[in-house]
Amino acid sequence: MNYFISDLHLGFGSPESYKRREELFLSFINHIKSDCKKLFIAGDLFDYWFEYKTVIPKHFFRTLTALDELQKHGGEIIYLMGNHDFGHKDFFEIELGIPIITDDYRCELSGRKFYISHGDGKSNNDLGYRTLKKILRSSVSRRLYGWIHPDIGIAIASGSSHKSRKYTGEKDFGDTDGMKEFATIKISEGFDFVVMGHMHRAEITALCGGTYINLGTWLKEPYYGIFDGSRFELLKVSDLLADSD
Repeated sequence: MNYFISDLHLGFGSPESYKRREELFLSFINHIKSDCKKLFIAGDLFDYWFEYKTVIPKHFFRTLTALDELQKHGGEIIYLMGNHDFGHKDFFEIELGIPIITDDYRCELSGRKFYISHGDGKSNNDLGYRTLKKILRSSVSRRLYGWIHPDIGIAIASGSSHKSRKYTGEKDFGDTDGMKEFATIKISEGFDFVVMGHMHRAEITALCGGTYINLGTWLKEPYYGIFDGSRFELLKVSDLLADSD
């Protein structure tokens, strides 16, 4: 099976709420590891992430261990960078064997073509964010940020993440969010499925002979996508775990 998740924002909220969400994620990984061929993480697994040469955020230790265990069971992880967890360097690739995809991702599964993207910058009326994205992810900005003490730097990353979510939540993107229009273009180019996150609204919609999927967010009702080789479904994590009890 091929699984898809997005926008868990681990690390956001009170320690109690974050731990509950992490426990849910750990249960999800434990449940799928027996039949998971690929796990696609479409961005914002973490609410913030910035790593230094010898330092990473310590709060995510159990999540990192779960991802490592999934790979040891034969599940391949494809991790796309989101707009909150963009501070990756080489820790994931060197220590976990998980390359971080910094752009959109294209692949073929069982003969069906997939276009996978976090979705940031694809909304209507969002030129300001697209400009900011280029600045924040530039090599110069990342190098300057790396000179800050880790305790301060990670605190700044967390605070910036909260401001980014407030901006996204309050901005008027117009009558449509732009993602369906983008998905329509990609389907016209030959893709069967376009999968995104970012907007925090779970949705699966038939478009022009293809399918657009938004994976939603785990901050509300957590969803996951599953593709069995012929059909793509968007399902509740709570139902998956209830069936395993």
